[in-house]
Amino acid sequence: MAESAFRLPKANVIDWLFQPVDNAPLIVFRWLFGLMLFLETAGAIATGWVKKNLIEPTVQLPFIGFEWLQPLPGNGMYYYYALMALLGLLVMVGLYYRVSLGLFTLLWWGSYLMQKASYNNHYYLLLVLCFLMVLVPANAYASVDAKRNSNLRATTCPRWCLFIFVVQMGIVYTYAALAKISADWLAGLPVGIWFTAKSHFYVIGPLLAQKWFQWLVVYGGIAFDLLITPLLLWRRTRLFAFAVAIFFHGFNSAVFHIGIFPYLALGLCLFFFPPETIRQVFLRSKHPVDALEAQHGQTYPQSKFILAVLGLHFLLQIVLPLRPFFYPGNANWTEEGHRMSWHMMLRSKSGFAQFKVIADEKTFWESPSTHLTYKQQRSLATHPDLIWQFSQYLAQQYRAKGYKEVEVYAHSKVSLNGRPPQYLIDTTANLACTPWPYFAPAPWILPLQEE
Repeated sequence: MAESAFRLPKANVIDWLFQPVDNAPLIVFRWLFGLMLFLETAGAIATGWVKKNLIEPTVQLPFIGFEWLQPLPGNGMYYYYALMALLGLLVMVGLYYRVSLGLFTLLWWGSYLMQKASYNNHYYLLLVLCFLMVLVPANAYASVDAKRNSNLRATTCPRWCLFIFVVQMGIVYTYAALAKISADWLAGLPVGIWFTAKSHFYVIGPLLAQKWFQWLVVYGGIAFDLLITPLLLWRRTRLFAFAVAIFFHGFNSAVFHIGIFPYLALGLCLFFFPPETIRQVFLRSKHPVDALEAQHGQTYPQSKFILAVLGLHFLLQIVLPLRPFFYPGNANWTEEGHRMSWHMMLRSKSGFAQFKVIADEKTFWESPSTHLTYKQQRSLATHPDLIWQFSQYLAQQYRAKGYKEVEVYAHSKVSLNGRPPQYLIDTTANLACTPWPYFAPAPWILPLQEE
């Protein structure tokens, strides 16, 4: 066990998953995770993210089907996020751990569904990790809960409590690598656009402008995502892989300013190291797990239920990223199946949109700038689902004015990865009376025209 927590089982797989191991990685990750929850939510208030995305907009663009979920009025969302920041601290110190994290998960899920103009993969990753962390006894040691209730205190946990985070990150990295095996990424198009725009950066700017460095990032990105999980699992390459991960995620944080994701990814590396190593580095006062503890540990009579929940979770995690393969066209263009599929940093997309409204045979032209914030406008022009939602909103507005027959047509031109702008939406499709296709491709999204 000192070598690794994840040697292949010699006996029954279920026995292997429920074998007690030192819970040090879980405890240390709880500290880091709670801190990340606090920084993410408190930072959203401090940086103005809450104001720009949840308070200033007069028109909300939530996930389709969750239109009933609206931000609290006035300054309510400040209090909403302040409560989440407090709950993050409670998670970190392990006070009412499962209640605190469970409530945080529900609040974060609600906030996630309220708006899409500022979608980010790490918002979704945080939600997934919250779910997994609720399942595990991360408050069993070095927590206020364990001090208040000695019955909760434990120095071990079942192996699955550590292994699920390895599996989760393996899924994330693998799908991220597969998504990069695309014509645009392999041609260096998005990287070239981003790095050229950042060539003014102090110190690293001239390096970003170098073609050889851009190609290094293109192919190095695929290699990192594809190999980092097996390299971290193998003892002989683990330290090297961790050093590469520090550089990779540090570089991404410095260049792309992508929030807490790089630090969460580094924190999750804890689960790839032997638990005894984590104990010796971070919890020296914690006594080693002896043979008796490792043999008996705690009993888990609900093992079948736990395995069923985890099996369903990981089945969903495997299936959701496959959605883009079942839609026609380029997902970076159509956006169909793009969210929750780990398509990270694959495109540079810009465009503009106007809407023609025909109400009782009178023609009006509507600009999103009249109704939306600047940030919403930028997202709207390049995302068909947002265009559809805004068309529905315009139809409702005109019907509320007394018009009987209302038609809405979107005129959106978009450039993907430096291509000349082209129409994204069929300008002859009346989106006011077009239902949203939940499980089928939208026929009014025009295919990407390649030269």
